[in-house]
Amino acid sequence: MYSVALFLHSWNRWIALIAVVGTVLAAFRRKEAVAERWGSIAMMSLDLQMLIGLLLYFVISPNMREILANFGASMKEPAARFWAVEHITPMIGAIAAAHVGRVLARKAKSADQRRLRLLVCFGVAFVLIMVGMPWPGRPGGRELFRGLGL
Repeated sequence: MYSVALFLHSWNRWIALIAVVGTVLAAFRRKEAVAERWGSIAMMSLDLQMLIGLLLYFVISPNMREILANFGASMKEPAARFWAVEHITPMIGAIAAAHVGRVLARKAKSADQRRLRLLVCFGVAFVLIMVGMPWPGRPGGRELFRGLGL
């Protein structure tokens, strides 16, 4: 179950990232209907990503079980600290920013306000996702495409 959840979490990140970028680009290009569709896809993939991630964090991952059991000591090890704090914090922030952006855009009184709110909130979500991703070469880094060796 752990390897399946990790595989899904690893591959769904690309769907979420592409959808967030699609929302930002559509909002920037003043394509309101397209931004709405990309925003829907982004929210679905981000919510799925969070669900799988929280299952990994609190239930399934043997690594997280060990990290959480020895939290103080884990904070001294860069890879463990990345998984315990530096990954989950910006990712939850990104999901919150995207949800806030969708709500604010729907409550906007004009198309320009809607576009700006989507652009700012999903732009913030994009930056936070990029900061929190386990890029190869950083402590806790993983391969870009799990299962392909890349």
